[in-house]
Amino acid sequence: MTDDDRRALRWQREPGQAPALIIDGHLDLALNALSWNRDLTQDVDALRGQERREGEVGPGRGRNTVTIPELRRAAVGLSLATVLARTGGAPTPALPRYATAEIAYGMAQGQLAYYRMLERQGHLRMVRDRDALRDHWTAWSAWHDAGGPPGQEPPHGIVLLMEGADAVPAPEHLAGWFDDGLRVLGLTHYMDSTYAHGTGTEGGLKPDGPELLAAMQTLGMVLDVTHLADQSFWEALESWDGPVLASHQNARALVPGQRQFDDDQLRALIERGAVIGAALDAWMLVPGWIRGETSPDVVGLDALVDHLAHVCTLAGDTAHVAIGSDLDGGYGTEQTPRDLDTIADLQKLPALLAERGFAPADVDAVMHGNWLRFLAAALSAPRAWVGREPPAMSGR
Repeated sequence: MTDDDRRALRWQREPGQAPALIIDGHLDLALNALSWNRDLTQDVDALRGQERREGEVGPGRGRNTVTIPELRRAAVGLSLATVLARTGGAPTPALPRYATAEIAYGMAQGQLAYYRMLERQGHLRMVRDRDALRDHWTAWSAWHDAGGPPGQEPPHGIVLLMEGADAVPAPEHLAGWFDDGLRVLGLTHYMDSTYAHGTGTEGGLKPDGPELLAAMQTLGMVLDVTHLADQSFWEALESWDGPVLASHQNARALVPGQRQFDDDQLRALIERGAVIGAALDAWMLVPGWIRGETSPDVVGLDALVDHLAHVCTLAGDTAHVAIGSDLDGGYGTEQTPRDLDTIADLQKLPALLAERGFAPADVDAVMHGNWLRFLAAALSAPRAWVGREPPAMSGR
């Protein structure tokens, strides 16, 4: 499928038609801006054209799917947006391996500074607590109820997520990050890390891992178990008594490999009241994908529905599934489903879910309601929270 074919398929809003409101559980906005030198305030096509004219090469270059204007067009009102800086793992152009935790801390703080600048300019709003979440979602709901008029969307909201905890030099430094607005923390990313074993390795928590989890619990943070190696996953859950999520995670039963969670892991998360965001990186959607070789033509957005439906079957309901697209996670349209050109094509999911038998209320739950319910509880005052019914909240 050519780029022109993808653009022709791009979702278009009918005049007067409001799109489905969306919460995305995982976007690497600041990493893209700083490591890829991308001005995320640009239009997607303008940014693609710039990278192509400048001869940018490599995965995702000239094929990006996410910018701030495109998030507004997609009606993605809120995301869990990351800071990410590693001391372990194999280095890549976008993800160097920093020599010390102090350097990783400085790089992650730079990503946070980018978010703060976008917030001052009115592009973003950082959501730190339940009241801010209510206010932000009320504004987006009002925009939706007014018919989704283009150009009148509120700022994009972000809940700050650290993907891999290498930028926390020691557990006693976590309180400073919390004061900065960090609310969700994943212990690791790919390969080895400071606090746990991650994707591509085998092993449990590192010596400081339990202490970091205890500090998180004291502060009232949320644990993201994405990327944990199997042993680390189970040890983390055994040590953890707070809210837990998987920001961008698919099912191993459908796509074999350690990066996905098996059914026992998914059931354990369901029992803990977790929400699991399904990811759109194509190699996580279809078995046998070879990066740089497999054509996106082999997989469509319906494969994402397969993963969502699998978790729903395990749970017996739709309360634990959502979107965690990771659409800016170091790749572009060369590694997305054939019917997705930009993040705005998430608006194709409601029809696909309806075709699969999801009722309208369940479609809303997948698109935003489950994340909203979870965050309304998890961003409350610090306390242990294990799957209990969250407090009532106005708005969608």
